[in-house]
Amino acid sequence: MTRIEVKLDALTPMPVRAFLKAHQGISNTIWKRIKNSGTFAVNGVICNATQTSIKTGDIITYDILRPTDITPEDLPLDIRYEDEWLLVINKPAGQLVHPTTKESGGTVGNALMHYFASNGEAHAFHPVHRLDRDTSGLLLIAKEPQIQYQLSPKGCKNFKREYQAIIEGTLTPPDGLIDAPIARALPSIILRKVSPEGQPARTHYHTIKQGNGLSLIELELDTGRTHQIRVHMAHLGHPLLGDDLYGGNMDYIERQALHAFRLSFRHPMTGENLIITAPTPADFLRITADF
Repeated sequence: MTRIEVKLDALTPMPVRAFLKAHQGISNTIWKRIKNSGTFAVNGVICNATQTSIKTGDIITYDILRPTDITPEDLPLDIRYEDEWLLVINKPAGQLVHPTTKESGGTVGNALMHYFASNGEAHAFHPVHRLDRDTSGLLLIAKEPQIQYQLSPKGCKNFKREYQAIIEGTLTPPDGLIDAPIARALPSIILRKVSPEGQPARTHYHTIKQGNGLSLIELELDTGRTHQIRVHMAHLGHPLLGDDLYGGNMDYIERQALHAFRLSFRHPMTGENLIITAPTPADFLRITADF
């Protein structure tokens, strides 16, 4: 578990729950962990969090219970940004973000559990978003659940994800917005499709350069549907190179040509506007070298 200590300055007396929600970004789920942990204290005295008010000068402490069954593994990590609250890694293609029942090792989660332990830090694994196994690029991870919540769509309105992709052919127009809802392509549990019965999905695209019948494009997500970029580009008749699931050409690359190259967001604790970038991967550079 993680011990949190907060010293209150210039605070109008208020219930603990109201303070934690307004000033610490604590979600209802995390509040339940705190109040049931038996560790909440004001000025060193354990008390009932649901019946406590706090004021200027008080020091509150609490533990957040964080059970995890992810096994630490000493795996490479390309860390592009880190502070005491969060970090951003550049994930390679071919690596899962989180362990599954069929694949419990070799993931980003396993690598981070080892990294935290080796640095004497007690954190669980709190990815703010996901990347497909074969999508490379930037992944934002919170070190505490309240930070994860503040960076989620409910808590953060300016979180921007930008991608590079390579497709066959030329997009017309070269820049635009794809506004097409996405639904499951039943009976498959993996495939998605554009459907009027689907959830809203919006993708901005911009053509960067072209050559040899291919195009390098950049994309920005307004929404985060499963396989959103892959489905939207296939819907336009230009599936990503290497994306055999959605009809992409397999002659150039052995994975879908999708790379998360830039993250922009306001830091939930410092208020700083951060822009984190990752270099274009080698398999992309090989394809676009002659453009």
